[in-house]
Amino acid sequence: MKYHFTGYKRLLDPEGYPAVAPPWGTLNAIKLNTGEYVWKIPLGEYPDLAAKGMKNTGTENYGGPLVTAGGLLLIGATNFDKKFRAFDKSTGALLWETTLPFAGNATPATYEVNGRQFVVIAAGGGKDPRSKSGGVYVAFAVRK
Repeated sequence: MKYHFTGYKRLLDPEGYPAVAPPWGTLNAIKLNTGEYVWKIPLGEYPDLAAKGMKNTGTENYGGPLVTAGGLLLIGATNFDKKFRAFDKSTGALLWETTLPFAGNATPATYEVNGRQFVVIAAGGGKDPRSKSGGVYVAFAVRK
């Protein structure tokens, strides 16, 4: 073969963090009719850096958001902090967060049982070489 793909090389510093200035991952709301940002926030953090006071760095993200009719934006997607978060879709304000057993590198789904709304996310990890991988589904009830 004249050409072959050997994978992507990431530019990292000696400690394994991205070798560019943060934020290293963001969550954005964009007006689709104009292309303008409504809001843009860092998404995710590295626990080791957060413990040293370097918070809101953002991280690589794998998985998309779910937006509810009630205005919640729910997303996992962050490899290193393993958080599942709820934001106000209009402002980007963080409303709630919890830590999953493994990173939720998936897009959440919603369903209804007896008139009550639930959100579920697959948490399996697998992208952080420093953490174990697993395979669980975690479900949450949405309060009204």
